[in-house]
Amino acid sequence: MNKLTKTGVSALCGSLAAVASANAGELTVTGGVDMSWTNISDSQTGNPIGIGSNVSFSGSGELDNGIGFTLSIDYTNAAALSNTRVVATVPSLGDIRIDQGMSGTGLDRMDDKTPNVWEEANGTGLGTGIQTVGGSSAGSTIEWKPNMLPEGYTAYVAYSPKADASAAADKATANTDSGVGAGYDITVDVDGGTVLGVDGLSVFAGMSSTNQAAGVTYTGDSSEYVMGATYAAGSFTVGYQFSRDNLQNKVAASTSFYENNMYGITFQINDDLSIGYNHIESEQNNHGAANVTAEATSVQIAYTMGGASIRLAEASMDDGKYQTGSSQDKDATTLSVALAF
Repeated sequence: MNKLTKTGVSALCGSLAAVASANAGELTVTGGVDMSWTNISDSQTGNPIGIGSNVSFSGSGELDNGIGFTLSIDYTNAAALSNTRVVATVPSLGDIRIDQGMSGTGLDRMDDKTPNVWEEANGTGLGTGIQTVGGSSAGSTIEWKPNMLPEGYTAYVAYSPKADASAAADKATANTDSGVGAGYDITVDVDGGTVLGVDGLSVFAGMSSTNQAAGVTYTGDSSEYVMGATYAAGSFTVGYQFSRDNLQNKVAASTSFYENNMYGITFQINDDLSIGYNHIESEQNNHGAANVTAEATSVQIAYTMGGASIRLAEASMDDGKYQTGSSQDKDATTLSVALAF
């Protein structure tokens, strides 16, 4: 027994030494700033000037066995940490990503893939409160992007041991006593030109499932799914997608599910100037109460010149935050100037 133990330890030490041997990497810093002026009809109560700072640190390196790795850390205003992720690229397997911060893993990367030139209809300053899909990415996730699929297919498989937990530091845990457990997501993108012979077509779909203890709060596990397509021809790009978030709430007068229809169209006037239109309709289905459909529409124009971008959006919403009444019917104009460095 002792002999076996010594052999195992020696083999393990040898493996760790091989893994630890890495080529020198590098660290880069990128960033930018967004400055905006937002005017909301009949409800301008604060300062309309907004500033968003974004700084990212990225490091990369390679092990002797050919495995590459990258580290990315993102900061927003006041040096607030928004995301940390580590990606290991294994030649025979694909990319393995460990992520904290809800940066677009799993189904969250498909919350709204309709074409736009700046922001989707749900993101131009109105605060619509519309619920799309997020999958299991609210908790820290492990995601696999396989590299052995047929040409034209891209897939991601994500898993979170605690789908509603916050990020945790090294040697720490994050937990909430909410009845929500593990979650997993699967997404697939198909290049229509390669797979279907239709150049400019892209088809995508995804699903997510999260464990929820059946009892007082939930009737069972929650699920989400998305399906949609975009098509580019010349200077035009059009797209549509459908998504649904099944909450499985059991509490009386709570929301059962959200069902979303989104579409958009963009036109590139020249290399620097583009215009776009986006629309979303989101139905909130309620237990024991009337269903409410929130709508948002946005028309945008964007102009780029080197590292600077100027964007203008005219947006409107009806029944925002799924509340009826004229107080939730608003219009907004947002002017943004972005600088990248």
